[in-house]
Amino acid sequence: MPLTETQARNSKPSDRAYKLADGEGLFLFVQPNGSKLWRMKYRFAGKEKLLSFGAYPDLGIAAARAKRTAAKALLAEGKDPMKSKGEVISQEGATFFDVAKRWHENRKSALNAAHAERVWSRMERDVFPAIGEKLVHEITAPDVLAMIRKIEARGALDISRRAKQGVGQVFQFAIACGLASNDPTTHLRGALKPRPRVKHMSRLPLSELPAFIEKLHAYQEEGERRSSITRDAVLFALLTWVRTKELRFAAKSEFEDLGGKSPVWRIPAERMKMGREHLVPLSQQATHIAKSMIAAAPGEFLFPGNGPNKPLSENTMIYALYRLGYHSRQTVHGFRGLASTWANEQLVEFGKPPMWIRKYHEDWVELQLAHSEKNDVRGAYNAAEYLAPRRRMMQDWADYLSGGKVIDIKKAGKRAA
Repeated sequence: MPLTETQARNSKPSDRAYKLADGEGLFLFVQPNGSKLWRMKYRFAGKEKLLSFGAYPDLGIAAARAKRTAAKALLAEGKDPMKSKGEVISQEGATFFDVAKRWHENRKSALNAAHAERVWSRMERDVFPAIGEKLVHEITAPDVLAMIRKIEARGALDISRRAKQGVGQVFQFAIACGLASNDPTTHLRGALKPRPRVKHMSRLPLSELPAFIEKLHAYQEEGERRSSITRDAVLFALLTWVRTKELRFAAKSEFEDLGGKSPVWRIPAERMKMGREHLVPLSQQATHIAKSMIAAAPGEFLFPGNGPNKPLSENTMIYALYRLGYHSRQTVHGFRGLASTWANEQLVEFGKPPMWIRKYHEDWVELQLAHSEKNDVRGAYNAAEYLAPRRRMMQDWADYLSGGKVIDIKKAGKRAA
């Protein structure tokens, strides 16, 4: 049944946005902030699309229906009303939501699926409620800043920066499409709250690692079996540079070629922070632990908790470090920083006249840590990239933990390349 003027006028905002259908794809979209916007849902080339006509009551029911008729006429001619917006939308222009949807569709095929989903979810959670229904060419820097301030108010300063970046990318797309003439985010430099100083995870000096390893080998808690699982889990974290969650839920089925020349741990994308599969080449020492635990541990988890089908407790490893006397001095996550420091300080002598160069390329280190890549080229590497040199690096690290020496970059006395 078609929407009446009375229904449109008397519609009240609710906690959640809702639709009042008029028919043939046209509906009035009522926002929690009280704004009412005309939209039309239609299909073109097999895809569902959404067209924005303008805001009620500035655009009345009769005018909205006229635009619907014009849009359907274009569809009958085989034209996409979205691309022929000049014939339908006229002076009302496009909303930020409409442009953002086109921007996202245009780029998501080049993105990791999980990352594309995170970007869009962030827009839906923080950006669209604030500026989604505003006409893109009318949005100002204060409008964007007001949206960012709400995110900052909950302490999510990294999210606020990502939201600003996403809005800026949408505006660059809008400018290229002739839908906007400027990017309001360019005027926000210096307006965002600064990030607090990063507090790095506690970690020991490399020189104290031999003593730590010795204490770990002697670690005891209730029962030798539990003590053995905890010791092996902590040492495995140190040997592999993985995050606590990635290790706790390690499944036996994720380990490959443990009896061959290229043992590897394949961590599925859903357990990784960056949402992509991660391959961890295993040293001889790490392989020995994995084989021993697979042979001895019941259930599916490599390091079982209190029950064969339960993973290691979230606090097991960190409490073990506390009992060893390393409270506030070393965390499990801090092992990653220790390993990164070691890898980045390793130098080798090369050429004549001799010079010192890095033994391990920074890309090997970053990929082993499963960090986000800083640009699209390096971000295109797949999980198996540099597997051979990373395997050598991880074996060197394992051998170092058994009593090797570190070349101190600060005391090398030669120039580093």
